[in-house]
Amino acid sequence: MKQTDKPHGTRIHWSIALLPFVVLIALQILVIRQFGSDALDGASQTVLLFSAAVAAAIAMIGYKVSWSSINDAIADNIKTVGPAIIVLFLIGAVSGSWMVSGVVPTMIYYGMKVLTPSIFLFAACLICALVSLITGSSWTTVATVGIALVGIGTAHGYPVGWTAGAIISGAYFGDKISPLSDTTVLASSVGEVPLFTHIRYMLITTIPSFTIALIIFLVVSLGHPVVDDAQASSFADGLRQTFVINPWLLLVPLFTVVLILLRLPAAVILFLSALMAGIVALFVQPSIIDQIGEGSAFRGLMLTFYSGTSLDTGNEALTNLVQTRGMKGMLSTVFLIFCASAFGGSLTGSGMMQSLTGALAKGISGRRSLVSATVGTGLFSNIATGDQYLSIVLTGNIYKKLYHEKGFEGRLLSRSTEDSATVTSVLVPWNTCGMTQSMVLKVSTLDYLPYCFFNILSPLMSITVAMIGYKIFRKPVGAASDDGTATGQK
Repeated sequence: MKQTDKPHGTRIHWSIALLPFVVLIALQILVIRQFGSDALDGASQTVLLFSAAVAAAIAMIGYKVSWSSINDAIADNIKTVGPAIIVLFLIGAVSGSWMVSGVVPTMIYYGMKVLTPSIFLFAACLICALVSLITGSSWTTVATVGIALVGIGTAHGYPVGWTAGAIISGAYFGDKISPLSDTTVLASSVGEVPLFTHIRYMLITTIPSFTIALIIFLVVSLGHPVVDDAQASSFADGLRQTFVINPWLLLVPLFTVVLILLRLPAAVILFLSALMAGIVALFVQPSIIDQIGEGSAFRGLMLTFYSGTSLDTGNEALTNLVQTRGMKGMLSTVFLIFCASAFGGSLTGSGMMQSLTGALAKGISGRRSLVSATVGTGLFSNIATGDQYLSIVLTGNIYKKLYHEKGFEGRLLSRSTEDSATVTSVLVPWNTCGMTQSMVLKVSTLDYLPYCFFNILSPLMSITVAMIGYKIFRKPVGAASDDGTATGQK
């Protein structure tokens, strides 16, 4: 029988649509047990492709969905994440050049003197929040300030999971409420809400979640046992012996901030920042560049950008910290993005995702169930599609009509979407965000996940506020859009 295009979500029952996820979860458990932290070097990607094949086979054989529908959906997904791939490679170049040029070592060196152990996690979270708010990018924040903070935390005796949790909590808080953030703009656009109306409304759930996270990090920091200064002293000596440490090197981050204030595209900012750091490395760290390039400065600079570096500092922990992977180190993440796009495309192209969310929608009766379903779909989409942007778009589009029919404002949809799809993406190991931050910080996603308190609390806070009903209003009949005012009744 000839395959034909089928209306999405009309024939595949939600219970059948769950099968690819059952396969994915079962295989991921096996892969993690067998490969551990190396699972993301290829095994997890293979699992995603196999799960995508299962979804496509069910749709094509059992429901006569055409391959063109699935293929087109996969292509659309890959097209959507294309810009993120460029940013990923540039992040690799920035992390390499900032390290070799001495920028990150200088930040670590002086940071150890300023950030005392008794407030470190609290301060790290707050610093990342401010940087991310200014830059509008959690990825840029983690790849620059975040790397330095991991070094400082290690020197002060903090487990890397706790340090990474504080960094990610702060970075995603700032990203979430920054008007420069692409995810914030995307969520407000999908919900058809003015940008600053969306941001103001998010503060109701975001500020409490971040405050609780800060309190936790402060309490843990204050209770951190006093450690021998020998570790910090060893780090400081190793940095001094390996790199030229000079406060003038902090002009590179300052240059990056200026580019951000000029509101240049993220890719342009990262490229110019990497280029500036590379130039600085040639003049300030010539011996390191010669060592990397085996006598050739040009070769050393190119390797810094694309291949990564390894420098012996005399301290094993510090040597591991200052290793870089460059653009080449991002290839496994790019591999993951393509495989996740294939899995997400097979689900949307076959109509399985629509069937699952449609089943959820049937049980919605009021604001509590509506927001809970939205939050659940945002998290589910991050697991299913493996991409933050796809999750935001998918979640918003699925519930937009339902929010309108139920008489709720679009800002409730955009906030619920951000409270879930934006912040939980980094908690999924095969999601582009989870994979990227894990690679950049050199910390397994599962190791930092329990300590990303802001990211865990945000979706719970969104549901809690919906249950209370605080500042949740119904639109008057015939209202076309949100204006940020309370015009209806609870």
